[in-house]
Amino acid sequence: MPADPAPAGAALPEEPVLPVAPAGDVPIAPVPAEPPAKDHGRAGRNLPAAIGVGVAAGLYVVLSLLFAPWLFVGLIAVALLLGSREMYNALGKIGMHAAIWPIMVGTVAISIGSYLAGLQRPPVFSTTSVLLASLALTVLAALIWRMPKGAHGYVKDSAASLMIIGYVPLLGSFAALILAGENGPVRIVTFLLIVIMGDTGGYVAGVLFGKHPMAPKISPKKTWEGLVGSVVFGTAAGVLMTVFALGQPFWVGIVLGVCLVAIGTCGDLIESLIKRDLGIKDMSSFLPGHGGVMDRLDSLLIAAPIAWLIMYLLVPGG
Repeated sequence: MPADPAPAGAALPEEPVLPVAPAGDVPIAPVPAEPPAKDHGRAGRNLPAAIGVGVAAGLYVVLSLLFAPWLFVGLIAVALLLGSREMYNALGKIGMHAAIWPIMVGTVAISIGSYLAGLQRPPVFSTTSVLLASLALTVLAALIWRMPKGAHGYVKDSAASLMIIGYVPLLGSFAALILAGENGPVRIVTFLLIVIMGDTGGYVAGVLFGKHPMAPKISPKKTWEGLVGSVVFGTAAGVLMTVFALGQPFWVGIVLGVCLVAIGTCGDLIESLIKRDLGIKDMSSFLPGHGGVMDRLDSLLIAAPIAWLIMYLLVPGG
């Protein structure tokens, strides 16, 4: 006897539906999740890579200053070119497009031209004249370069160009001026050692003892304990170099150490502000373990003019 039909309105039992891949298609395998970024702890960086890059750069600096100072000038020019390019790329993320080619040509002229002018004894052209002329021509070239694109965005793009010119090649050129002075290699080593030892002391003290943030809204990892370490290490380097290498009183080393550490810390915070405003962590990944070139130049750029001025005033023959 046939089964009674289901009552009207009653739900029929559902048959299981088997998944069927469309004809000719191959089932797609699940995409594996990306591995989480490696945590480097409180150090905040890949220490082996950072140390390797630091040692290689240090060897180049020492050898170039001992045997061929012009190679160090080349390093200055290349570093400033890379830094300018990184700033150009970073500002481009927020729609600010600098005139990068005039800036790069001007960067070479500002850094190398100032050094060559400073070598002349007596000077045919003063280093100040060469620096100002190169700077002015770079600014003019950047403003003119942008003109064919029209009025829309002209002010914003020109502001990007002027920021890069003033922040990177102008400040960085003072390192070339330091080297061009009398006993230049020793002066440049003094400048570099104070800033580097200040950074090292701040890093060590911050990792070991850092508890009280110095500027939490700008750089959360920077602490007051780290600043104390920076002052101690940087001032010690300044005193040793000033007394034993430059033959000056110890108090000149204290002035150099304290001032360069203070202004170098400001340089670090300035770059942190720039990166926070742009929404980036590092300027690039060009230097393994360090980030971008600008992530290493931040303290040096800001400290270079102060180092040149203090040595010009307090160290004879500068």
